[in-house]
Amino acid sequence: MPSDDLHWFTTLAELERVGAAADRLHLTQPTLSRMLARLEHRLGIQLFDRHGKRLTLNAFGRVYYEHARRAQAELDAAARELADLANPAKGVVRLSFLHSFGARLVPDLIAGVRRTSANIAFALHQGASGMVAAHVLDGTSDLGLVSPKPSATGLGWRTLLHQRLALAVPADHRLAVRRQVRLAEAADADFISMHPGFGMRQILDDLCAAADFRPRIGFESSDLVTVAGLVAAGLGVAVLPLEEAPVRGPQPGPVLIPLSDPGATRAVGLIWSSTAVHSDAVRRFRDFAFAWAVE
Repeated sequence: MPSDDLHWFTTLAELERVGAAADRLHLTQPTLSRMLARLEHRLGIQLFDRHGKRLTLNAFGRVYYEHARRAQAELDAAARELADLANPAKGVVRLSFLHSFGARLVPDLIAGVRRTSANIAFALHQGASGMVAAHVLDGTSDLGLVSPKPSATGLGWRTLLHQRLALAVPADHRLAVRRQVRLAEAADADFISMHPGFGMRQILDDLCAAADFRPRIGFESSDLVTVAGLVAAGLGVAVLPLEEAPVRGPQPGPVLIPLSDPGATRAVGLIWSSTAVHSDAVRRFRDFAFAWAVE
């Protein structure tokens, strides 16, 4: 496959609309249609089924797309290696991480590595743990910071720290005066949690299962700051990290009571694709994070 075909074909395969793909590629629709016709003529096979303006990859197209995607990834890796050889002091680290790590952990790591490698740039993405793992696996991101450890295959993992977990309650809650608490003591409460797919939601579900009850979910959010705010407002209880409690601003936050349940911690770790070829900048950041973890 000529390298010029890689980008436009994978774009068209992923969008499956000539108009949308042409807009993204800054081409006219007739130009993109002619390019596709030439490619299919050269291969002697149709790669898409046509449904009016809609295209759908057929079995031949899916095979071709997988090879094109891998070829593009190899060329991108080669470009990064050449850039490293030309100027090893520069580079970009594409880092995905959970929202809750944006207040302290990510800034600490970036500031630390910048002290020795000032020219490294960062492209940052935030989302649920499943999204972070998917971005690392498909090459959208080089590295990810997640909790707990993902179950997906093809990922490397290194634990950076363990965070203690606490039951977050309103200031006037009956448990607010306790020095520690078992999660089962709040089994009758409404829980405020992250949406399914987020790491803290998985941790809550696992802890509740170990305590032999199913939490009654009153509210779900994609942001721990919102979870903490809802708890502080008296709308329920939640499980939050103790050392890195979300900041709510000038209003008082919830009361955090350390959990005494076995395993009431969350392992925070760095993930990477076990098959990707990483740039010098990515390797520098990963090595720094490993060294930071053992200090």
